[in-house]
Amino acid sequence: MKNPNMSAQERQAFLAEPRVGVFAVNEAGSGACAVPVWYDYTPSGPVRITASPSSRKVRLLREFSRASLCVQRESLPSAYVTVEGPVEILETDVTALQREIAERYLGPKLAARYLENFAAGLGQEVLLILQPERWWSVDFSKVAM
Repeated sequence: MKNPNMSAQERQAFLAEPRVGVFAVNEAGSGACAVPVWYDYTPSGPVRITASPSSRKVRLLREFSRASLCVQRESLPSAYVTVEGPVEILETDVTALQREIAERYLGPKLAARYLENFAAGLGQEVLLILQPERWWSVDFSKVAM
């Protein structure tokens, strides 16, 4: 069987595509808190996510400061990339990043409506910066079926 693992360049390109990710943070005495998120990623950089400071994931990050993000291709042949590493929480203006992320997932017209409808809550969000330290990846298109 051929090796289905992605190269470093392939997995970074895959993660840079606009995919909904599942962001997971350890929760003591329980399974991980895993939630779908929109994110921003440029190859060789950190993963950037905005979140409400009162959200469960942010509360857990203040305690554990590490997380994982998994993104996948749902159509066949399936593929996924998972990154894990430390997360820094920054209280900063995330308005420009939120616009960038909304346009990445929705396009300019729908992004403008989304940002307008959720402006009050989005204005309070913090920036989560996940530094990828460990990577896992598989691309089943590399395997002859």
